[in-house]
Amino acid sequence: MPSTTFPTAARAQAVRTSRARDADRADLDLIPWLTRLAEPERTRVVADLRVVDVAPGELVCRVGKPVTYWFGVIDGLLKMSNDSAGASGGIPITFTGVPPGGWFGEGTVLKGESYRYNIQALRKSVVAGIPAATFHWLLDRSIGFNRFVMNQLNERLGQFIAAREIDRLTQPDARVARSLAALFHPVLYPGVGEVLRITQQELGYLVGLSRQRVNEALTALQAAGAIRVEYGGVRVLDLERLRAWRV
Repeated sequence: MPSTTFPTAARAQAVRTSRARDADRADLDLIPWLTRLAEPERTRVVADLRVVDVAPGELVCRVGKPVTYWFGVIDGLLKMSNDSAGASGGIPITFTGVPPGGWFGEGTVLKGESYRYNIQALRKSVVAGIPAATFHWLLDRSIGFNRFVMNQLNERLGQFIAAREIDRLTQPDARVARSLAALFHPVLYPGVGEVLRITQQELGYLVGLSRQRVNEALTALQAAGAIRVEYGGVRVLDLERLRAWRV
């Protein structure tokens, strides 16, 4: 992604806080874990929830910043990476994309530590969050919420094990296939459904390939009947085939 000049972490947080609003009914309907809460728990969460529109390129979380919220994507597409590593001599790595329905950073909130990754918007996005204190309050009271978080952590572990395997793939078609399959994860990203709204350039940012090479890979995957490229996105036709794609 082209380099972008960002405001300081404190200033960026202040700007987002000033833009934040209460969640409306449409937002609440897109938060998958709310239905697991008892009415008193849900009442507090709805009161504490904040929603903000995030511009393309804007950081939601920054490496080294103390955790204050647990975040989720209502709409749009985010990228989890260590982009700042390049400036210090390390290798920039994109860990995953975060499409609609995805909630992230529960491990960081649980440990109360600073972020070890950046979360950046690849397109205009709508992000929701609850304060870390509310997250821990729910853990102390809600069996349904605990089960959701435990399942998130378990699925996340599998996701990052798969990501390590994808990093070792040198065949572009396989990288694109496996990366697409990860974004169609029904547990971590229930808001995606059968169609992922993503451009070839955005997919290229996530898999580390040029837009042209991503186009070639999508053409091959479509010819094989695994996906169908539609206007503004990709429809999965055979998820298991994408997950197991080989050269």
